[in-house]
Amino acid sequence: MNFRHRRTEEPEINLIPFIDVLLVVLIFLMLTTTYSRLTELKINLPTADAQSTKARPKELSILVSADGRYMVNQQQVEGRSVELLAAALSRQAGSAKDTIVVINADAAATHQSVINVMDAARRVGLHQLTFATQGQQTGGTGSAGAAAAANEP
Repeated sequence: MNFRHRRTEEPEINLIPFIDVLLVVLIFLMLTTTYSRLTELKINLPTADAQSTKARPKELSILVSADGRYMVNQQQVEGRSVELLAAALSRQAGSAKDTIVVINADAAATHQSVINVMDAARRVGLHQLTFATQGQQTGGTGSAGAAAAANEP
């Protein structure tokens, strides 16, 4: 009897088919993924369905126009910087730090303009902020806050 020692071959894992399958799955995922664009979001701001509120004596109304101009208690603020707005707020509020700041922002106003108003109020020490909205109009004039209702035609 002739017994020969057989050579044992080491098992080998072939990775090429595995890589091929992973590439096909990756291509499939890339082709089927939907990419949403943030510019396609359609948002209507601001509206609310609220009852008219009573006028508060210590209220400071700030109007923000669509092009970024400011009016503090119906007086135009010259310029658009936060420092000028803070100075106007300080003049109008005086020493009363419990004054409520009502922000009347146009729906087309930039968020930066509204943030500038909030920053100016913080710099002056006015920490009570609220936003005025226009009521939804469903067949008649909608209800709105006292500050917003005064501006409706």
